[in-house]
Amino acid sequence: MKETLERIRQEALSALEGTQAAQELEALRVKYLGKKGELTAVLKQMGRLSAEDRPVMGQLANEVRASLERAIETAAKKLESAALEARLKAEAVDVTIPGQSIRQGRKHPMYLALDEIKDIFVGMGFTVLDGPEVELAELNFDRLNAEEGHPSRDWSDTFYFDEDSRVMLRSQTSPMQVRAMDSMELPIRIIAPGRVYRKDEVDATHSPMFHQVEGMVIDKGVTMADLKGTLNTVVEQLYGKGTVTRFRPHHFPFTEPSCEMDVQCHKCGGAGCPTCKGEGWIELLGAGMIHPNVLRMAHIDPEVYSGWAFGMGLERTAMRRFKIADLRLIFENDVRFLEQF
Repeated sequence: MKETLERIRQEALSALEGTQAAQELEALRVKYLGKKGELTAVLKQMGRLSAEDRPVMGQLANEVRASLERAIETAAKKLESAALEARLKAEAVDVTIPGQSIRQGRKHPMYLALDEIKDIFVGMGFTVLDGPEVELAELNFDRLNAEEGHPSRDWSDTFYFDEDSRVMLRSQTSPMQVRAMDSMELPIRIIAPGRVYRKDEVDATHSPMFHQVEGMVIDKGVTMADLKGTLNTVVEQLYGKGTVTRFRPHHFPFTEPSCEMDVQCHKCGGAGCPTCKGEGWIELLGAGMIHPNVLRMAHIDPEVYSGWAFGMGLERTAMRRFKIADLRLIFENDVRFLEQF
């Protein structure tokens, strides 16, 4: 038995010394020290020895086991060190190599225009508000003096959520006028940008989803002249001194008198082209003096206070600002287009 133990020790130590992988090391451990290993098989024969030889062989067997365990531990550390060294070598970074430049994103042209609009109005003392896109028809129509039967309330023009036509995707940012009048102290000067939804066909100047910037002023002594002066100032700051505008009479149920403001087409300079549909002008916004009924529904005395409001198409503002010929380019997310800004 002594010769068998010494043979196991020598064979195992020799095999462990040449181990190249963790799987190989584990296989050797099982072969010699496992439950069915060679050393275990020898130890099971200890009962056949005489009382005098048993302690001597037991001590030798323990020495062999200890030497093999130490050799396995040493080999494991060696393999672990070699694996770490190989990993460090494989993952080494040459800090002298020039780094890769990070591709920076750009702001969308529409939001560039919106930032400019916000800066202009904030500089005039306006507050910027935000409101829900899913709106009550009461605020989108009733409180804005658009009674049942008004064409804009038809199912063919508006996205409703229920059969009672009470909950809808807002068709304008004008409900923010009502929310501001209900929650803010007079005088009021606000703008409210946001998405709006209408059943428009997509073309060079229309989309079923687009953005508006609502504006409103309520104070004592406010007149139509204040409205025109403010809007002309805003347009000149956006598009440059001497930008040509025109105000046309119009009708909106929530303003009286009402108007639309156009800017001369940036594509053709007023001569007429597909962008402006041959008219030479592009409608930018609708505006007017707030209807007395709208003020009364907000419990504001129209004999004491007056105000004006406007709704500006943000996409069209960006088109004029950056000389974009087709509104569809704004929504197509073509990187070649967006990287120009």
